[in-house]
This record gives sequence, C-alpha cells and structure tokens, in this order.
Amino acid sequence: MEEKRGVALELNDTVIKRMCVGAAFKDYGGRVNSLDFHRADDLLVTASDDESIRLYDTANATLLKTIHSKKYGVDQICFTHHTSSVVYSSKNGWDESLRYLSLFDNRYLRYFKGHRDRVVSLCMSPKNDCFMSGALDHTVRLWDLRTNVCQGLLRVRGRPAVAYDQQGLVFSVAMENGAIKLFDVRSYDKGPFDTFLVGGDTVEVSGMKFSYDGKLMLLSTSNGHIYVLDAYTGRKVHAFTVEPNPDGAVLEASFSPDSQFVIAGSGDGSLRAWNTVSGAEVACWTNNAGVPACVKWAPRRFMFATASVALSFWVPDLSKLQKADNGS
Repeated sequence: MEEKRGVALELNDTVIKRMCVGAAFKDYGGRVNSLDFHRADDLLVTASDDESIRLYDTANATLLKTIHSKKYGVDQICFTHHTSSVVYSSKNGWDESLRYLSLFDNRYLRYFKGHRDRVVSLCMSPKNDCFMSGALDHTVRLWDLRTNVCQGLLRVRGRPAVAYDQQGLVFSVAMENGAIKLFDVRSYDKGPFDTFLVGGDTVEVSGMKFSYDGKLMLLSTSNGHIYVLDAYTGRKVHAFTVEPNPDGAVLEASFSPDSQFVIAGSGDGSLRAWNTVSGAEVACWTNNAGVPACVKWAPRRFMFATASVALSFWVPDLSKLQKADNGS
C-alpha cells in the first residue's frame, strides 16, 4: 500500500483504470530504445536513438542529467546497483562492446568485449555485480562488473532474451522455437535444470521477465503475443494479444510490483493492462505519442513509465479515484 497526498492506495482494477500521464518529456530527437528503474532509489535512465542517456528523478519528475554517446550510440541500458552507474550496449553497427559508465563524471569504468553482433537483451543480477547480455551473434554472455573478462558463454539458437529471477538465484534464456531454458546461477555450466516450450515452433521471444514474487514469468514475442507462465512448471496461465510493432521493433511488457497486473504497448499505439488473476483486460489507453514500445513499472512506487519518441510517467488520477470512492 502506498500513501498519495493522504489517500491510501492499494493496486486494484479501479486504480489501474484511473492511471494517467502525470509528466511527459517530449524533447527527444529520436525513439527511446530502452529504459530502466533503479531498484532502490527513485531514478530512471533512458537510452535513445538521438544518442543520449538521460537520468530522471521519478519522485519529482525532473531530468537530472543528459550524457551523449555519439561515437557508439546507445541501445540497451540498465542500472548497476549504484545510483550513478549504468551498463549499456552500442548501436553504431561496428563496435558491439558493452560499456560500464559513471553518470556522475561521464567516465567509462570498464569495457566488455566479445559480442560480434548487436546486443538485444541486457539485465543485471539483483543479488551481486553480475550481469548478462544476449546478442544476435547467437550467444549469451555472463559478466562481472569487477573484471572485463567474460565469466561464461552460452551458444543459443536464434535471437536470445535473458532474465534473472528476483532473488538472483536463477536465470532464464529464451531462444528459437519458444524454448525457455532455466539455469542455476551457481552451476549454469552443467546446463539447464528445466526447459519450457511456449507458443509452438514459430514464436520468437523478444522479452522476458520474472514477477517480483518469483511465481510467474512474462514473455513478449515478436508477433504480438504476451504469455504469463507459471515460473515453476512452465504452464501457460494467460495469453494476451497486441498488434505487432509496425516497424518490427520489440514491444515490452511489465509486471506490477505485486504481480497482479501486466502492462504492455501495442503496435496500434495503445497501451493495455490485464489482471494476472482473472486474465481480463482492465484498461486501454490510446492517448500515446507513437507506439509505447518501452514499458516498465517502478519497483517502489505507484507509477510506470512508457516511451516511444517521448517519455511518460503514469500515476493514479487521485481526483477520479476520490470521485469513485464517493460514488460519483
């Protein structure tokens, strides 16, 4: 439960329906490629086609800093555990190294070399300084921020997507033909301890996340299908459908912190929300600038962020909620 100006809020269908854009940033010179919330602080970072990395204070909806990566471009980005450092991938087509950047003084702390094609999936362990990257060179690499030497290499079929569970004990790799392989972080070199098959032999998983309670997995695919799976058995709990992105780019989906809701953008420009218990669609917003391809829920607040050519912070509309509580 979260307090908003003296109003006690708890996530439910009514609150979700009354989410609205509380702040918007429209000064980007290109599409936002990825965004990430810090796990423990009110910060958000974005990476965009205008070769900028932008840091925001989400509590006050303010832009704190803009750093340009004109030489390399910037595609996938994620926070480390520190509030002022990130790891990001290039988008220039000639250098696929990952970069560990201090936002405080705009200084590179380390380079991670090895991928030979574009990195399309990047995630940080919630437990330590390890992180994973998946690239179109059909490899997944495991890294540690403290050394530029690759800690592990997995060769996969097709486009990989990678994710850690919220305890940092398990990671999963999605690959060709809808195969989801689960690994124990401590003994991944022994191979996966389980494999799930999702969506038949034509699905390409483009994004994957574990719910905050670790019970569910969320998969988004290149053809507009979104699957909620039981994280222990691989059983398909729900399947949702959106329009594929017309430019072929990935459409992201995200769990709410209580795992009760999924939000995702659609290729028709709308943004949708579903209840993970009932499977019902609870909200659809059409007032978006472009296709909201990047979607993430803040881990610590009643807010989520969406991005296309603009960045939007979504929060509950308290006036509408109070009217609903009063029966008007």
